[in-house]
Amino acid sequence: MRSLLYCLGLAVLLGPCLACPSLCSCSTKKNGRLLAECAYKDLQEVPKGLSSNVTILTLSANRISWLGQGSFFEVPEVQSLWLGYNQIGVVEPGAFALLVHLKNLDLSHNKIADFPWEDLRNLSGLQILKMNNNRLAGLPRDAFHSLKDLRSLWLNDNELTTLAEGTFDNLPSLSQLQIFNNPFNCSCKVFWLKKWTENTSVSITKGGSTLCVAPGRLKGRAVTDIPDHHCIAPSVQLTYLSNLDNTVMYDGLTLTLHCSVAGSPLPEIRWKIQTSSRRVEINGPNVARDGNVKQSQERFLVFKNGTMAIPKFSKEDEGIYTCLAVNDVGMRDVSVNVALAGSENPAEDLLRDDPQASHFGGQSCYKGDEMDSSSAGEKLVIVYHMPRESKSRAEGATPQVHLGTLLLALGIALRC
Repeated sequence: MRSLLYCLGLAVLLGPCLACPSLCSCSTKKNGRLLAECAYKDLQEVPKGLSSNVTILTLSANRISWLGQGSFFEVPEVQSLWLGYNQIGVVEPGAFALLVHLKNLDLSHNKIADFPWEDLRNLSGLQILKMNNNRLAGLPRDAFHSLKDLRSLWLNDNELTTLAEGTFDNLPSLSQLQIFNNPFNCSCKVFWLKKWTENTSVSITKGGSTLCVAPGRLKGRAVTDIPDHHCIAPSVQLTYLSNLDNTVMYDGLTLTLHCSVAGSPLPEIRWKIQTSSRRVEINGPNVARDGNVKQSQERFLVFKNGTMAIPKFSKEDEGIYTCLAVNDVGMRDVSVNVALAGSENPAEDLLRDDPQASHFGGQSCYKGDEMDSSSAGEKLVIVYHMPRESKSRAEGATPQVHLGTLLLALGIALRC
């Protein structure tokens, strides 16, 4: 019995060292970490039978082609995982999600085109990530945002043609980045990268090899040499036009807003409309050259030149109208809050309803009044004069409305 107890006690003490697959060699390092060395063993999958105490797992230079959700279930304490120089082409979601102690992950020199980036959200202690020499063609903007301790990131020798702005934000510990030997399309979508490299303290290894493959005029030039004039952030101005020139209108008011944009490449124009009853987004013109409306938002007619017309503008159409200018460099927007008021004395009515509004002594601005992009949210109050005779008309008759003063209010200076 005494000898049996001795053997059992010895087995408990040596258990972590003995739990080792036959093709691997396992040992305890001086710092107490347990190493499982399984490199160059012609393995086709992650071996079974590893000790749960393994903190260093070397699987480099094998023939592993697939990583499943439970591939590393046996080694939850692993801190360094080396998988370079395999044939990994498939990584299932969840393959790394439970390795919360991981500090070093090497997946270089494989065939990875798709990766479960959401797995990285749990790896907040990761310090080194090597994904170079794979087939990655794109990255989510927030792929690395949870990696606050990440110091070294290797993405070189992949198939990246662009990177989303902000990809390397929220990485306060990053000190080394390798992105060379990728076929970057140096459109303005990567112009941010030039600006980022100019201002960052991160060491970008072999930065001169971070070259453009396209467009043709920039082929062979470094990403950091994209000309500034090639990419200009959008600017936007909003002009309001209206058929208010003291005319007699029988068909109601048509409010027209014109959005003028500039930038390189030429920005796209988008509209957002928020009224009390609905929210509308219009991405591009909806009126064809022949006058037909392409979409179902017939109330808001958007033309290719940046003009929006709202026929028979009514109280239901009151709200915030926003014009957005969008190109590969960024986005700018300008908004107006359009309200409709009616009175026999529009100036007094305006001051009574909005104490912040200024009285301009009868001065009026009509067509071509500009809303600067810095004045987002200003209140454009359309005040119309309904004369007494229109009130005395029989109910149901079409009223004549004399539309007059167009004021820009909220206590700001009126621009004419």
